[in-house]
Amino acid sequence: MFKRPVAVVIAAITASALTASSHAATPMLPDLRQAPVGCPGGYDGDASKCEAWDVCLVTDPSSPGGPCVDEGDIRAVRLRFTTSVDNIGDGPFLVHAHRDSTAQPRMAVRQAIQSDVDGPIPMTFAEAQHHTSTWSYYEPAAAHEHWHLMGFEYFQLRTPSGETVVTDRKNGFCLGDRYTNADAGSLAHRPGDRDSYTGALAHELDGHKCQHHNPEALDVFFGISVGKGDDYKYRVEFQWLDITRVASGIYDVVTVANPDRVLLEKNYDNNASSMAIKVQWPGGATHAPEKITRPPVVKLLRGCPGKIRCAGEPWRGSR
Repeated sequence: MFKRPVAVVIAAITASALTASSHAATPMLPDLRQAPVGCPGGYDGDASKCEAWDVCLVTDPSSPGGPCVDEGDIRAVRLRFTTSVDNIGDGPFLVHAHRDSTAQPRMAVRQAIQSDVDGPIPMTFAEAQHHTSTWSYYEPAAAHEHWHLMGFEYFQLRTPSGETVVTDRKNGFCLGDRYTNADAGSLAHRPGDRDSYTGALAHELDGHKCQHHNPEALDVFFGISVGKGDDYKYRVEFQWLDITRVASGIYDVVTVANPDRVLLEKNYDNNASSMAIKVQWPGGATHAPEKITRPPVVKLLRGCPGKIRCAGEPWRGSR
């Protein structure tokens, strides 16, 4: 039976195995997989039938989480969608962020790599092995009020030929274990019991809040255990692309995890997913009217998990 606090277990494990961690023979890398766009976290059905997305009319474009309305002075149209990232790798995805004082608005970020099967996991910024170019900051918006990891994922609306039409305004992510992914049962290195390195870490990541209500923090961590995933539901702030000025036509909604590959992974080939949509403004119009009273009809044509292109050729996953 587990009797000690998890933080004590992690500290004891790390202290006893720090030397081994720094001389890892078989690093256990994560594998970040971008889950189907517009689907709930952990979904393993037909990606062309997902309903975790909508079209939202807003009156205040400056409000990232403004309420959807049916009438009024409509100033923007947003395509909102859920995004999820799974870890199907050999080891946990874990990064530590640190700053030396509260005078620094940003924290530097390092990635921690599990040293070997059942081996230790660096549990401090100083011990983490991989320096990165990304960073972390505190998001004060009422719906967040916690620390965010920047550059983890981006969203775009693209033409079938790959031209970018709209880019997201997402400002960062608080990553933790939010759901069990569809392949968890087949993954060899799922977290062990609470006395193991991975089990102790998984306990900390379960519902992790990223130093919620603590803008004075000097350290924070983000992560996803093997067999788990993190999802951002479509009603969350910035989980949208602005399609107010988008012409009627067919497009890809593209989401990419670890887009700059600054985070070490076992495999980068599954970092993108897309869904093909058709946008049609009312009355067969090519563009939005000067005064918007009705949203465009948006139809999901198909989902293409693991592919960066969905609406046009080539159809079979060329990146």
